[in-house]
Amino acid sequence: MSIDAGELWQFYDSALGHTVRRLIGMRLRARWRHIEGETLFGLGYASPFMGSFRGEARRIGSLMPAQQGAVVWPHAGDSMTVLVEPEHLPLPDGSVDRLIVVHFIEHADRADAAMAEIWRVLAAEGTALFIVPNRSGIWARVDSQPFGQGRPYTRRQMERLLRNARLTPIDFAGALQIPPVSRKVVLKSAPAIERIGARIMPGFAGVMLLEVRKELVRPIKSGTPAEALSELVRLPGAKAAPTGPSRGTRDDGIRTAARETDNECG
Repeated sequence: MSIDAGELWQFYDSALGHTVRRLIGMRLRARWRHIEGETLFGLGYASPFMGSFRGEARRIGSLMPAQQGAVVWPHAGDSMTVLVEPEHLPLPDGSVDRLIVVHFIEHADRADAAMAEIWRVLAAEGTALFIVPNRSGIWARVDSQPFGQGRPYTRRQMERLLRNARLTPIDFAGALQIPPVSRKVVLKSAPAIERIGARIMPGFAGVMLLEVRKELVRPIKSGTPAEALSELVRLPGAKAAPTGPSRGTRDDGIRTAARETDNECG
């Protein structure tokens, strides 16, 4: 991990961070409208996007990587934050219905192993939402904010990583069409900029939002079809298999065998 939880807290406590929280949170709530009775966890630094779900989810918690550190969440009441090892999450198999993954995969030392652990903890019908820096966006080029740190991804790279982990993408969207600046005029106009940017240049969004579903069966790879042989190939030293006799030959053989039996008996 190359980012500290304290830096993340400071960013989301700023004016730009509040705008980012609002813009991404709107997209998240549009996807997950009802999660009553479900188990929701955040992985990485997801607490800025989880507050609106607290009154709905049956169980909720924030899993923060040990290398990144943690901050207490929520600020009031019992803490729901747990320090974890990214490749050994302290959760039973199939125990998570919804998972928000943000500020995580771009910092993972072994992304494939982290993905395998995400697959393990997701329930059979569970879904995860990945919020990942977009390599084509301007946010990935400005390292003064969290989405400019770590390894950004293209959509194709991210989809390949997900499919290798048996996580099927079911929805894709972009967010953060605004530039990563704290000017009041930009922040005030952020919703309008988002709408216009999504229509005219969707590929330059600052982050990608990929919703995925857990696959229970590993797909079988398609191989090269076998070539049909026009005739059998005889192996060296092997005897040719006898062909079936015609009806007349079979009858002659039966009569011959019968005469030999009569001679032996006589």
